[in-house]
Amino acid sequence: MVTLTACGAAEGSSAAQDATEEPGQAGGPAAEGAEIATVTGDAIDVYTEPGGEEATATLDSPNDFGVDRTFLVERNEGEWLEVLLPVRPNGSTGWVRSDEVSLSSTTLRVEIDLSEFGFSVYDGAEEVRSGEIGTGTPENPTPSGRYYFTELLQPPNPNSSYGPYAYGLSGFSESLESFGGGPGQLAVHGTDDTSTLGSDVSHGCIRVANDDITWMADHLPLGTPVEITG
Repeated sequence: MVTLTACGAAEGSSAAQDATEEPGQAGGPAAEGAEIATVTGDAIDVYTEPGGEEATATLDSPNDFGVDRTFLVERNEGEWLEVLLPVRPNGSTGWVRSDEVSLSSTTLRVEIDLSEFGFSVYDGAEEVRSGEIGTGTPENPTPSGRYYFTELLQPPNPNSSYGPYAYGLSGFSESLESFGGGPGQLAVHGTDDTSTLGSDVSHGCIRVANDDITWMADHLPLGTPVEITG
């Protein structure tokens, strides 16, 4: 049993990974779109620079939700990858060995505009989905930044305040150190109350309509980049 921890009243959820990824080849030609690294072992060491001798952190895989640890690759240097890390502070990066991950790519990305209360999903330059969102309150605002999807959760009750699905994000609330027994991780999830869309109502998570989150769950792999602005 796990909980979503920055979205509202915490509820039980079960982890579900709905991403199909084909292994890539480290050091090969840069793939179009974003590159995604999935840990192949039971843990991975993170370094401050490529070729580092002493790891600054070790991250387990699967993660706390039982999902294979995934990173968004920021730079591919062949034997070493600079990756966006799902840790505080938001936007942290580190280096991992490319032979400890499998690589895949996606041309999909999500752009979220807090000021316009809207999201758009792009496949390359083409917008393929858009919709209305709910955001964090002024007391617990949704932090802007570059993130990625780290896990896909399926709440036991699809009619709950989280809707049928919730994607964990690699970022965290900047106003809450913890929430609902967890570390204040951000998420994009559905809602049982569409009247809250178009307003600032959450503890920092992004709410979308249930048909939008269901579409995302069917199309967006873990590691998909998410850019939050506004």
